[in-house]
Amino acid sequence: VADINTQQPITPETDFCIASVSKQFSAVAILQLAERHKLSLQDNLKKFFPEFKADFYNRITLHHILSHTSGIPDTRPRTDRNFVLYSTDVESCRYMIDLKKLHFEPGTQYEYINPTFQLVYQIIPRVTGVNFDTYMKKNIFDVAGMKNTLYFEAGRNIPHMAHGYSYDPVKKKYCENDYGEANFFSSKADGGLYTSIRDFSRWEKALRDNKIISARSKQLAYTPYIQIPPTAEYGYNVDTGYGYGFFIQRRPDRPEIIYHLGDNGGFTIYAGKIPTENIILMFFSNRDDIDRIATADKIYDMMQKVNWFNDRKEREKE
Repeated sequence: VADINTQQPITPETDFCIASVSKQFSAVAILQLAERHKLSLQDNLKKFFPEFKADFYNRITLHHILSHTSGIPDTRPRTDRNFVLYSTDVESCRYMIDLKKLHFEPGTQYEYINPTFQLVYQIIPRVTGVNFDTYMKKNIFDVAGMKNTLYFEAGRNIPHMAHGYSYDPVKKKYCENDYGEANFFSSKADGGLYTSIRDFSRWEKALRDNKIISARSKQLAYTPYIQIPPTAEYGYNVDTGYGYGFFIQRRPDRPEIIYHLGDNGGFTIYAGKIPTENIILMFFSNRDDIDRIATADKIYDMMQKVNWFNDRKEREKE
């Protein structure tokens, strides 16, 4: 159900918070602006944020922030509970103005953090003169035919919205866990998108058909620029790297899998695909006790056992 209190059922039109799966939309928007010669992936952050004081921002490029290789640490203040629950993209990134040091030299390591993607919320209007929501609707969602996709905003009506739930062992029941309960739920560019399975399939088709960005730009997004080490706090999977807003898994026993995970509050999201097979695999959940990687692996194993991948290769040979 989308809402435990009303028992509203989940349908293909139900809008879930897709959390970090939202990052691919921000990354694609930057790639689109690069195609339009509004910016370059090699532009440094000082170009867009002259208020950032440290000299090391001259060495951090858009390539670094989109691939989680910037070296910028996530030092958002967590002592103020209201800030943790309600801070926006701009508020969440404010600590970067006076940041004194990096975790590592840009481009040398992987560290998955949300604030670097939140910078896209400010980059887009600084480059185009159009606010983030308006740009994304006109240039991304409308082009893909995503009619009911919206970014979360306090007070904004999302007509088919699901609530997220987490199990409370004390109360012995699932309790609501989204805005007002979940940490950093209000930022948009890194994780604030609400969309449905039906709308997301339209997004995948638009990417497949190169309607949003060119095949060349899409390949840039799908290229693993850094391998994810087993010590990573988020995102490790066997033989997996990170591109621009996408995880890329290249196991020797499978075709290439491109995917992303999303989890915030009670939402658990997996959006994956095997481009060479024209297969999309996604599941959206509004409870947080699902192992997405294990579930996806079982499904891919089932596909492999019935020769979905091999049969296609044989057909191509014929």
